[in-house]
Amino acid sequence: MTTPKVLIPMSDYGHDPTETALPFTAFKAAGFSVHFATETGQAPACDEKMLVGITRKLLGAAKPAVEAYHLMAQAPEFQSPLAWSAPSFDLEPYHLIFLPGGHDKGVRQLLDSPIIHAHLASYFPRTRKPSARCVAAVCHGVMVLSETEGHDGRSVIHECETTALPTRFEQAAFWGTRVWLGGYYKTYGVGSENVEESVTKKLDDPRQFQRSLGMGPFVVEDKKYNYLSGRFPNDAQLLAERTIALVQGTLASGMI
Repeated sequence: MTTPKVLIPMSDYGHDPTETALPFTAFKAAGFSVHFATETGQAPACDEKMLVGITRKLLGAAKPAVEAYHLMAQAPEFQSPLAWSAPSFDLEPYHLIFLPGGHDKGVRQLLDSPIIHAHLASYFPRTRKPSARCVAAVCHGVMVLSETEGHDGRSVIHECETTALPTRFEQAAFWGTRVWLGGYYKTYGVGSENVEESVTKKLDDPRQFQRSLGMGPFVVEDKKYNYLSGRFPNDAQLLAERTIALVQGTLASGMI
């Protein structure tokens, strides 16, 4: 049986450790071959505020996610990522592209990358069902897709059902921490557009944006494409499990 191959593109710094480490751990446990990629092949690091100190205790990753992150950080795949800026870099070999989120401003390296956008503009349309190619994204990771334009000038997810970080969550985190963290929770700076609005305006119909304000896990699977999305760290484990099932199902059905 084909071993599923996963690529996790990352910025050099700033991704949410829960949204990265829990899926990585689940993919490895499922027998997937996992690769990482950063712009120049430098080993990445996740957001320290989510891992240590008072910010971790009040707002950051739970202990199991912190432990999973430290194990992931020692993994050879994480220590020696591919370079997405290399001429030989290609998404073609991968059955799954997984896009983690994070709100530190460092994640803009991935969100705004014209190189990643160009690769996804070619890859994402090939996830249209039936296909063995899949994409999953969580939180700000959805913006990598919403900001990727196809040949028609529209976002590659313009006709998809999706979720992402809800405005109410983003605003609550920003206003609740602004006195001591400033604009930390606004990736593009104070006064910038919320993730939900940024994603929704790229869709054909705002009703395609699926919103849940519950704290329990919530994942959206599109009907036309092999595309799943989540909102924030609480969704990471379920998103990984649903993604694994999707990838395994497409491969078992003999899709290419």
